[in-house]
Amino acid sequence: MTLAQEKTLAQKVRADFPILHQEVNGKPLVYLDNAATSQKPLAVLNTLSTYYEGYNSNVHRGVHTLSAKATDAYEGARDKVAEFVNALSRQEIVFTRNASEAINLVAYSWGNQNIQAGDEIILSVMEHHSNLIPWQLLAQRTGAVLKFVELTETQEFDLEQFKTLLGDKTKLVAVVHVSNTLGCINPVEEICRLAHHQGAKVLIDACQSIPHMKVDVQAIDCDWLVASGHKMCAPTGIGFLYGKLDLLRAMPPFLGGGEMIADVFLDHSTYADLPHKFEAGTPAIAEAIAIGAAVDYLTDIGMDKIHAYEAELTAYLFEQLRQIPELKLYGPQPDENGEGRAALASFTAGDVHPHDLSTILDQAGVAIRAGHHCTQPLHRHIGAQSTARASLYFYNTREEIDIFIASLKESVEFFGSIFG
Repeated sequence: MTLAQEKTLAQKVRADFPILHQEVNGKPLVYLDNAATSQKPLAVLNTLSTYYEGYNSNVHRGVHTLSAKATDAYEGARDKVAEFVNALSRQEIVFTRNASEAINLVAYSWGNQNIQAGDEIILSVMEHHSNLIPWQLLAQRTGAVLKFVELTETQEFDLEQFKTLLGDKTKLVAVVHVSNTLGCINPVEEICRLAHHQGAKVLIDACQSIPHMKVDVQAIDCDWLVASGHKMCAPTGIGFLYGKLDLLRAMPPFLGGGEMIADVFLDHSTYADLPHKFEAGTPAIAEAIAIGAAVDYLTDIGMDKIHAYEAELTAYLFEQLRQIPELKLYGPQPDENGEGRAALASFTAGDVHPHDLSTILDQAGVAIRAGHHCTQPLHRHIGAQSTARASLYFYNTREEIDIFIASLKESVEFFGSIFG
C-alpha cells in the first residue's frame, strides 16, 4: 500500500484518540513520545468506565453476578493476550503491574533458585534500566557475573561478540527486542537458539516491539518475555509476563498473599496453579480487562498494517532528519522502505542540550522526549550525556512529521544564532 492510502487509515484511527484533538501552547498537539507511553483509544477508555460503572467487583472470590462477570472479563483478557503473542497456553500469561515487575519476578523467583556464584548472565549495553538493575541485584545476592554485548559499527547488537561471551557458565541471557534509544531490532530468534545451545535461559524485553509488530513467543522460542500495557494502547499499571509452562511451574511464588493460595494453615500454605500463583492480592482488574480491549483494538487494525505504515513513516522521518546537518542520529539507518529499525529517532544537535530542544518544540505543540531514556549506560557508551527522541505510532501522520521537522529546524537555527 502507498503512504497516501495508509494515511487515510491513520486519519480514521485518529478519531479514536480524544487526547490528540487539542492544542498545546496555542498549537495543535503533535504527540511524538510514543516510546514513553502510547495514547489510549476510546475502546480502551470505554472499557474502563464500563467496568467501574457496570460491574465493579473483585475477581475469583465471589459467586454473585458482578463478581462472576468481572472474573470472566479478567480471565478473558488473559486469553486475548495469550493469543496475541501466540503462547502455547493461557497459563503462560501472568499479569503484572508492568514489565519491570515481570523482570523482577523472574530475577527473584527463578534467579534465586538457579543462579549461583560464578554463573554468568549476559545482557547488552543497550538495556533499559528495568532489564539491568534486577540482574545487578541478583548478581550482588548470588555472586554471579554480568557480561555485556556491545555494539557494531552501525550501533546494533553485536551478534559475533555475543557468540564469544557464551560459555559453559552462561545461565541466563536477558536482552531487549527493540532498543528504545537506538531503535535497532535485535535478532532474538538467533539469540535464543545460540543461548539454548549452551543450556542458558533467555528473557526478552518486548516493551518496544509488542506495540509495533507481530511477536510470536513460540517462533522466538524465548523462555520468558515481558511487556507493558501502557505502550500498547492499554492503561498504566498493567503488564504481563510470558513464561514457558514448565519453567513457571518450577518457580516459587514471588509475592505472598490472597489469590495466590490453594490452602492456608497457620504454619504453612499450598499455592494455586498457574498463573494465579504469581498474582498475589487484588489485581489491577479494570486495567487487565482494558489490556484485553487494547489487544482487540490492535488486532482489528492488524499488526502487519501497523508495522508497514510505521515503516513508511520511518523512511520519511529519517529522510527529513538527514536534511538538518547539525543533527547526529543514533542507531542503524532504515532502508529506503523504512525497514530495519523501529519507528523512533534519537539525536543530538551539537552543543544544544536535548532538554532545551524539547522545551522549544513544546512551545510549538510538539511533544518529544529528552534525556537518557532510562539507558544511562548506553548513553555513556555512545558518548552522549542525553539525546532527544521522536517516536511514532500508527496514529501519527506525515503532516505531523512536517510540523516537527519545521519546528526542529527553527529550534536548531535559534540556538545556532545564540552559540554563534
